[in-house]
Amino acid sequence: MATINDFINESGLEFKDISAEAFREYKFPNGQSLVITNPLLINVSASGGHRLFDAQGYSWYVQPKEGWSIKWLAEKGKANFSV
Repeated sequence: MATINDFINESGLEFKDISAEAFREYKFPNGQSLVITNPLLINVSASGGHRLFDAQGYSWYVQPKEGWSIKWLAEKGKANFSV
């Protein structure tokens, strides 16, 4: 399991601790949903995009208004988010 200390941020963005959440569910306009289990950190951009890091070590970019997301796993020791 990943922890907040495993997070490598080279993006210049500020991430907030949301590790008290057991899960986070997004409901998209098309009726589909996305559940992220054990989210640890989040950044919400002015355009509404959500960047998240979870306890499984995955990085996420979610566009709730547009109804899509991407998920990736950075190589060990590499940035989870970069410029």
